[in-house]
Amino acid sequence: MKRILFAAVAAALIAPVIPTIASAGPIESACLRSDRPQATRALCRCIDSVARQSLTRAEQRRAARFFRDPQLAQDVRMSKSDRDNAFWTRYRAFGAAAEARCTS
Repeated sequence: MKRILFAAVAAALIAPVIPTIASAGPIESACLRSDRPQATRALCRCIDSVARQSLTRAEQRRAARFFRDPQLAQDVRMSKSDRDNAFWTRYRAFGAAAEARCTS
């Protein structure tokens, strides 16, 4: 009986968290995992919302890697590839939009 009660309580506590985790985009997830003290859930969710409007899903995943390895961002920024340059232009526009919308 105690096991069933414990399982029911655990399920009730975990259930509200699952939709939040499942709906988090790659930018929000990376932001929340980062060690930046200002990375609150609200800020990360806002940045992810802007990313969903500005970048493709593949570009969001690519940008999320920048949180873990900032050198990747530098490599893309310095790249001579047309593909990287086009991505960097969209990424900078995303960053400007996120800053304008999420930091005010």
